[in-house]
Amino acid sequence: MLGLLFGGLALFAAVAALSEQDDRAFTPAMVYLGLGAVLSLGLGLFGVELLSPIDDAEVIERLAELAVIIALFSAGLRLDRELRLRRWASPLLLLALVMPATIAAVAALGAGLMGLSVGAAIILAAALAPTDPVLAGDLQVGPPGSEDEPEPRFALTAEAGLNDGLAFPFVLLGVFVAEQGGTDWLGEWLATDVLYAVVVGLVIGALAGHLLGRLVPELHRRDLLAPRLEGFVAVASVLVIYAVTELAGAYGFLAAFAGGVAFRRYEHEHELHGPIHEGAEVVEKVTELAMVLLLGSTVTIAGLGEPGVGGWLLALLLLFAIRPVLTVVSLAVTRTPLAERGFIGWFGIRGIGSFYYAAVALGTGVLSADEAGTVYWTIVVCTGLSIVLHGITASPFTRRLGL
Repeated sequence: MLGLLFGGLALFAAVAALSEQDDRAFTPAMVYLGLGAVLSLGLGLFGVELLSPIDDAEVIERLAELAVIIALFSAGLRLDRELRLRRWASPLLLLALVMPATIAAVAALGAGLMGLSVGAAIILAAALAPTDPVLAGDLQVGPPGSEDEPEPRFALTAEAGLNDGLAFPFVLLGVFVAEQGGTDWLGEWLATDVLYAVVVGLVIGALAGHLLGRLVPELHRRDLLAPRLEGFVAVASVLVIYAVTELAGAYGFLAAFAGGVAFRRYEHEHELHGPIHEGAEVVEKVTELAMVLLLGSTVTIAGLGEPGVGGWLLALLLLFAIRPVLTVVSLAVTRTPLAERGFIGWFGIRGIGSFYYAAVALGTGVLSADEAGTVYWTIVVCTGLSIVLHGITASPFTRRLGL
């Protein structure tokens, strides 16, 4: 009953946080995180533990999985820009240069500063590398049909849509290094977990999104889809796309984003994209609330000490130096002004996707209990700092650049 009471109060707070949020000096995620911490403290006084981040890793994995795939499909639906290489230069450079370099830098710091094994350091780096489509929603492009699509918002949206799937091979790389060592598995990893899973994921997502784009107008013409139910199409679509892709052994995150993009590209001007996107956005906000509350409720003072000085320093270096510097340098070949490159670099928000990858890796059992705890709590620290710092600066920075 205490849980239900808190849940009702949290929903009231969520409605307030989401209302007129552009005029506030905080993001909804900051409110959710604070509520989760209060919940953790309150239940701790009664000796109640809601969730063990290590023992209940599969619960976190499944909930984070749902939140991320809906956010990815929703992000794909937002993108109106034509599929031309030059027009997508910024996010492609972020994926090809910034993300691998971030993984290398964080892995080196994880091993050097924190004393992690190579496998654990790679897992930590891969989990922290992708930006988050869930928590970054307020900084992304507007709903389908929005006329204005500033380059920083587009770059952050497309990057978050693609890098959540592209981080998976590196997570598996860390698992293989921790479990097997050596390099005998390297060829299979490249062929199966990189080439096959990435390509097939994108292909299935694009084809499924296109087919769904053809199907929905036909359902309308035959009066088989009531307008009030259009929003549920997004949820149904992404569940089908994700499940089919995962059954094929490919990356469902990539397929979810590609499906949203393909769905949007089919009959580009069709009016149904608005309601469908609105439906996806509602579910996305609810899952964001649930996940941040849940993760916040696992936070303890003892847990925040797990990463040690090295882990806290790594988190600060990632947010203040590694991501911003790599982004500014990598995007220098584009025509993006320095201020906008700095904006893109600063708002590399870490979030729900990082917990999903951590839960997947920890669920394999390849890490010792000590290293598993260190990896998880370092992600908690980094994500918490990201939510607070990026949440405080989101409104003033976007106003200053006129975005």
